[in-house]
Order: sequence, then C-alpha cells, then structure tokens
Amino acid sequence: MNVLLFGASGFLGRHIRQRLAEEMTVHSPTRQECDLVTVDVRALAALLTRKRPDAVVVAAGRIVGCGHEFVLAHTAAVAKLVDAMNLAASGARLVRIGSAAEYGAVPHGHAVREDDPADPVGEYGLSHLAATRLVERAVTAGRLDAVVLRVFNPIGPGLPAGNLLGRTAARLCEAIAQGDVRLPLGLHDTWRDFVDVRDIAAAVHAALRPEFPGAVVFNIGSGRAVGTPEVVRLLADVAGFTGEITSGDFAPDAARSAAVSWMCADLTRSAELLGWSPRHGLADSLTTVWADVAGCLASKPVTV
Repeated sequence: MNVLLFGASGFLGRHIRQRLAEEMTVHSPTRQECDLVTVDVRALAALLTRKRPDAVVVAAGRIVGCGHEFVLAHTAAVAKLVDAMNLAASGARLVRIGSAAEYGAVPHGHAVREDDPADPVGEYGLSHLAATRLVERAVTAGRLDAVVLRVFNPIGPGLPAGNLLGRTAARLCEAIAQGDVRLPLGLHDTWRDFVDVRDIAAAVHAALRPEFPGAVVFNIGSGRAVGTPEVVRLLADVAGFTGEITSGDFAPDAARSAAVSWMCADLTRSAELLGWSPRHGLADSLTTVWADVAGCLASKPVTV
C-alpha cells in the first residue's frame, strides 16, 4: 500500500510512520513541502497526483493556540483535503486523527460511545468536531472513503510540552537533578483515558485494512479512566521521585481541561469493526515516557 502521511514529524505522526513503514510505502511531506494550513486545493491536488496514494493519513494539527488557529489547522485543512482528494485521489481512503475533545462534558462513570451527543467545551474540540462532520458528510454523499479516529489522551515517548504528562516529566527531570523534595504542579481533579501512542499507530494500521469498516468515527482509547493526580503520582514513582507533589501553577490551557471532569472511551465499535483493541497498559506507557526524558539526568535519581 502507498500511503501519504501528513504530520509525520509530530508526536503521533512519528509513531504512525514507524508502524506503517513496516509493511507499506509511506510518503511524508515536510511542512515546508506541504503545509495543510497554507496550501491551496490546486497545489494539494497536484501533490496527490504525483504520489498516487492508496490512503491519506492526517496526523497534523495543533494542541495549543487560539480558535482561529485551531480552525485553520483542523477544520479548514480537512475541507481542503476532501476537495483535493475528490479531484486527484477519489479512490484513496482518508484516515484522520480526531480528538475525544469533540465530545465535551460526559457524565461521570459513562464510557462515551461514538453516537453519543457531541458538544465541545472550547474552540479546540469544536474545530475537530467540525472537521469530523465534514468528513462524515463527504462519506454520506459518496464523495469520500474515510475513517476518523477519535483519539483520547495519547501517552508515550516524545510527549509535547503542551501535554500535562509531558510537562510533568520535564519538571520531574529538573526536580530529581536538583534534589528537590517537593514538586509543585497545578492538577485538577479530573479523570482521563490514556492510550499508548503505539496502540494509536496500530489503530491507524487497522483503519487502512477493511474494504469498508462499516462506520466513519471510531474511539481510540484504553477504555479505562484514571484520575489525573493518580497518573502524575504513578509517573513520579516510575521516575524514582519519592518526594511530595504539591499544589502549583496551572498551565494556560488548564481551564479547558477542567471543564471536562471525566472522559472514558467505549471501545465496542473499534473492536467489532476494526478488530482493534489496546495492548499496552498504563504502567508500560509511563515507563516509555520516563525512559525518553531520563537521559537529561547526569546521575541516578536521588531518593528523598
């Protein structure tokens, strides 16, 4: 299979590229070669004509920014890609990485399903949901063969600084190196579904296989919600930091996260129609996160 992957240099994209390249030919244009935010439909169609992909995977996007930036990175980019694929790659499958933020607030204890109401709490989730709706309409109209993977909280090596656990890992690295006995962090009492980036890459691979998967939107998560303070403490334990985690400043986007106190995926559809289920547990994922940042330590972790 010949795959065109956008966003291969990003956190998810690097792992997706590695997984697909085991069995497929993967073309990964850089942002300089083709930026989905700035490229026009004609130039995008020309790229598709040159590469002749059997599938197009979109892992490009952004997790920090303002509403206008989110719309450009998610909604407008997908709109252009749908039009360009109609012109130059009508037989290819589009696989887009969406977000659990599309759902908005979910009742505590409820494992959200793909057909549950979607009411995002902010511009980030709204831009993703609008992109998903564009894809769904194109599929319904017979203009596109596509799958949207609604990814829950991704975790694994290479977490970006805009991610809570990415920030925490960096702060742990500093605390251990300096021998600190306290680590101040701003943590809301929220629950999240953490899914290993290797499992996400496997889900993309699975989404490319069926001739028609029987649905457009699929949840990609672990199927288990974990409290944010608990997962931070687990990461600290993996790092060997036995000090106290105290109250501290919140990240700029923390309010958006706090507006959704609970999130957990129902994975029934993904298991039945894609044949996909997660294989990596949280402890395994956290170990890979810490191993990725542990090289910044000049010595073994100190015991405090």
